[in-house]
Amino acid sequence: MNAILLALTLSLAGDEAAIRAAIDHYFLAHATGDGSHLLKVFHPELKMMSARDGAFAMKTRDEFIAGFSGKPAADEAQRKRTVESIDITGNAAMAKLKLDYPKVTFTDYFALLKINGEWKVVNKIFHAEPKP
Repeated sequence: MNAILLALTLSLAGDEAAIRAAIDHYFLAHATGDGSHLLKVFHPELKMMSARDGAFAMKTRDEFIAGFSGKPAADEAQRKRTVESIDITGNAAMAKLKLDYPKVTFTDYFALLKINGEWKVVNKIFHAEPKP
């Protein structure tokens, strides 16, 4: 492997680890109910968007964080969260996450940017699939 390819491979591995660490804060916020974990990884200008009943819905970072109770959900032991994929190009990345809960499965898509050496989530879109 030539030196340039090795350097790129090591850089991507470091960036993926940093993105996974950011996602871990997101997962920890959900697991504990403590939205303050999101302040570490959500950019202040983050917008969260979805389509509910065919209509566009949007929340700011602070509106989303305000929905956290400070306590884990009663069914936390049955909840599973996984990283499905991460795609990195330079200082931009996309991450696909799955949050499998007893009554609904969420698929989240994060747009991330590397700003001042840190990966920040700048946009979140999601789909909620209710379970029967």
